Amino acid sequence: MAGCGGQETKKPAAPTAPKKPELMAPFRFHKLIEVSPGQSYDILSWGRGAEEAGSFMILHSDSSAIKYTTTTGDLDGAIIDVYNSDMDVDGNPEILIQAKSKDTTNYTSIYAFEFNDNNSKANKLDFPKLTSSQRKGYRGNDNFYIKEGKLMREFPIFNGTGKDAKPSGAKRQLEYGLRGNEFTVKQLSKDSTDVKQPDNQPAKTDEKKSSDIQSSSSSKSSKKKHKRHRG
Repeated sequence: MAGCGGQETKKPAAPTAPKKPELMAPFRFHKLIEVSPGQSYDILSWGRGAEEAGSFMILHSDSSAIKYTTTTGDLDGAIIDVYNSDMDVDGNPEILIQAKSKDTTNYTSIYAFEFNDNNSKANKLDFPKLTSSQRKGYRGNDNFYIKEGKLMREFPIFNGTGKDAKPSGAKRQLEYGLRGNEFTVKQLSKDSTDVKQPDNQPAKTDEKKSSDIQSSSSSKSSKKKHKRHRG
C-alpha cells in the first residue's frame, strides 16, 4: 500500500526461532537439568576421534551454597538422553544417562548417579542388566521415560535370532525403582513369550474313553459266557 510520499510500507518479518547453539569440539552432547532453584546439572559428553567411545561429565552447580562439583566417567557409545528422578523419595536427585552402545548384546547402557547435598561426590548406582527371561526376544530399540517418579523401559520383542529375527508385535515393559541405593525391577506387561501353547488334552481323554468302552464291553461278554456255562 502506497503512502503519501509514494513509498510502499513493508510488512514486518516474522520472528525466527533461535537456533540451538552448536557445541564446540570436542563436546558432542549437552543437556541442562534444573531440579530446584539454584540446583542445576549440566551433562556433557566429549572426545575426539571415534564416536563410539568417549567420556561424560556431570557439572553440579549449587549457586545458593556456592558449591561446584564435577563427576566424570568413561562412555560406551553416544548419549541418547538424560533423565532426572527421585525414585526412593529421599529428596536426593538421581541423574540417569542413557547411551546407545555398539554392543549387540546389551544395546543400551545406563549411567546412574545419586547426588546428596551432604556429600561433595556423587553416589554411583549399578544399573541392573536384563535377566535371561527379560532378555528373551530383545533386540534393542529401548524407549525410556519417567512416569510417577519411576524409570520406565519399553522395547519390542522379536522372534528368531540373528538376521532372521522379526518383530512379533508385542512389547515388554519394565519399571525401575530404587531402594537402599539398589535398583528394583518389575515387569508390568505380559508378552507373547510368556504364553505357553496348551496341550491337546481333549484327544487324550477321548482315547481313554474309547479304551474304557472296549474294556467294559469285553467284561460284559465274559459275564455272558459264564452264565451260559452255568445253565
